[in-house]
Amino acid sequence: MKTEAEIREAGMRALIQALGTVEAERFVAALTRDRFDYTEWRKTGLPDLDLETLSAQAAQYSHTLDH
Repeated sequence: MKTEAEIREAGMRALIQALGTVEAERFVAALTRDRFDYTEWRKTGLPDLDLETLSAQAAQYSHTLDH
């Protein structure tokens, strides 16, 4: 079982890979700034895609922001 620190580190790496450093930081800031139910948001706030597809789409979108 991974420690919480290992999970946070892996999560940040995944966010940075999918969104880029700046957008990943903005995502984390939004999570800490806004009060909301993460579990409910996860059910309704993201498209119904598998993780691989969602990550690929996020990476593709991120590339459009860089150019």
